[in-house]
Amino acid sequence: MRASLWLLFVGAFAALSLYGRAAGAKPPDDAVYRYETGIGGIAQALIVLMLLYWLSVGLSRRDFFALRRPDSWPRALGLALGALVAIFFGAYAIVTAAGAGDEQNLTPEGWDGSRAGAYALSFVAIVVAGPLAEELLYRGAGVTLLRPYGVATAVIVTSVLFGLAHGLLLSLGAFIFFGLVTAVLRIRTGSIFPPLAVHCCFNALGMIAPLLI
Repeated sequence: MRASLWLLFVGAFAALSLYGRAAGAKPPDDAVYRYETGIGGIAQALIVLMLLYWLSVGLSRRDFFALRRPDSWPRALGLALGALVAIFFGAYAIVTAAGAGDEQNLTPEGWDGSRAGAYALSFVAIVVAGPLAEELLYRGAGVTLLRPYGVATAVIVTSVLFGLAHGLLLSLGAFIFFGLVTAVLRIRTGSIFPPLAVHCCFNALGMIAPLLI
């Protein structure tokens, strides 16, 4: 029952994202310097977290979301670093091959100090709120609910739905690859914290690195 509700929710979310992009709902070039980006991202994350709270009523949230320490922090950190490197180069190769460029349009094109407040809010939304909600939704609840159907099923289904939820067709392969790596990392470490750290770091690099070039 919970797995069906989870699939219904993420399937509907993916469908809405795909429809929105098909209808031309693309973020403006200066999206990270607009308050609506940060406000919208944080609001969306809060909605996801509220739905996850409702979905997990009556369960051990520590187990449901894998909110537990890895068996070995050094091993987990090593795997997380390897995952981050794999995602960085793998996603870059996929995006380049597909000619997607910055399809998501959330990469800053230079620093604008006059709009630092809006950038800071977008940073919180993209680097903290978004990854937290997505990891709990896909690598937390999703992997837990689908794992009884097989590890491969849990990894593949959560990764494909994670990719579709971003609504980007040219970059779809890169998002699915991201989902595959982080799902395997979650299973290998038995914890949500390593994939969450990878997700936050990857998004932070995307927000900061363009400003240093």
